[in-house]
Amino acid sequence: MNWNVMAERVLAGHELTEEEGLSILDSSDDDILNLLHSAYQIRRHHFGNKVKLNMIINTKSGFCPENCGYCAQSIDSEAPIQKYRMMDKDTIVKGAEQAHQLHSGTYCIVASGRGPTNRELNEVTSAVEEIKQKYDLKICACLGLLKPEQARQLKESGVDRYNHNINTSESHHDAITTTHTYHDRVDTVNHAKQAGISPCSGVIVGMKETKLDVLHMAKALKELDADSIPVNFLHAIDGTALAGTDELNPLYCLKVLALFRFINPSKEIRISGGREVNLRSLQPLGLYAANSIFVGDYLTTAGQEGTKDHQMLRDAGFEIEYPAPQHTLK
Repeated sequence: MNWNVMAERVLAGHELTEEEGLSILDSSDDDILNLLHSAYQIRRHHFGNKVKLNMIINTKSGFCPENCGYCAQSIDSEAPIQKYRMMDKDTIVKGAEQAHQLHSGTYCIVASGRGPTNRELNEVTSAVEEIKQKYDLKICACLGLLKPEQARQLKESGVDRYNHNINTSESHHDAITTTHTYHDRVDTVNHAKQAGISPCSGVIVGMKETKLDVLHMAKALKELDADSIPVNFLHAIDGTALAGTDELNPLYCLKVLALFRFINPSKEIRISGGREVNLRSLQPLGLYAANSIFVGDYLTTAGQEGTKDHQMLRDAGFEIEYPAPQHTLK
């Protein structure tokens, strides 16, 4: 397969066929640099050499009634994690200060649970209003399944983006969770879009899905028109249903990132949870396809130190994309 020709066709508007998509995942390891070079042509056309930084705050941990097999916060999980109820407004605002210091462009406010209660939603929206007065940060909320009126409340408070991952393909969904449906997740993304919030939706790779499932995930997110696509690589946690699962290697992860870039050429592709343990020493190569990463810790697992992330980007010749000032800070 001539990856350069395929990249040129994608830039001209071509959408990959199923056969072409699978050829990326099935490609020889010996061809990985050619594949990444071609993915980079698409990435550079839309984003230059810049990398967006994002930071998560886990505002509520555990106490979740959902049975997602990958999650340490699941009702079925026996993982020894810290559990706490929703943080107060001041603590959420303080986290924004750390995001600002790490040069993050987006501050992601995440909470476990099926969906937010009225009290939890009010705590978040109150915090967002104060953060917007203090920092030039984009705010992404990730609070579970949303009702249309809740999406509107988030929009009115200043939330820029809402994250709700499809996580896996529609056909593989029931093997991962049964307490909600694939369409529940899609509906939440659409509620956010209808409220005028930028949709963020991504996947977790390495949950015993097939390569065809991975292809279908990438195409589903194209159909959803998600502006930001977090690509997580399973970091299997003891005590969860997927404990001990170890299907990934760095070269395959790079092929997955290339696939997502070819199928979603103009979208923010973010290397997310599990990058440190799955990409390992090849993390910088992932940014030839992706254009965004998380800095700091994830929900229940530790990330790489923010200063090391900054050094990694500089060493590879990438440029951090700093948020553009939106107003005079108070």
